[in-house]
Amino acid sequence: MHTDHPEAEAALFTAVATNTTGIAGESAVAGGLRVAVAPPTATDRDGATNPEELLALAWATCLNASARVVAGPGIEVEARAEISLHRRTDGEGFEFAARAELRFPGQNPASAAALAAAAHERCPVSRMLAGRSSVSVSAVA
Repeated sequence: MHTDHPEAEAALFTAVATNTTGIAGESAVAGGLRVAVAPPTATDRDGATNPEELLALAWATCLNASARVVAGPGIEVEARAEISLHRRTDGEGFEFAARAELRFPGQNPASAAALAAAAHERCPVSRMLAGRSSVSVSAVA
């Protein structure tokens, strides 16, 4: 697997996940987490997760962590992320729509909006979803 990004500094951490079963089966992180996966539209997922839920978890966690940094100590933060699956309107297949909310209890609306914007700019998942990160897919033999 090619993980070098010449335009960036050396990685601080690299997670490697694999899936050989598609949307029904199992996904795993190298040396750790293994999760059952099932289609989000399945009537009985039996505790399995899906890409939508995993991406929503990643984004909510990253946004909350970023918001806590920009807000500073003593400011509470609640993050809620939604990832919705839609049929593509410009071709076959599917696409995601993403929406997140950050709540800063006790902050006035203007301050909360500024903190949310700063957290969104800082969050690596937000940056990737917005197309502002290095993303590549390659075929290997």
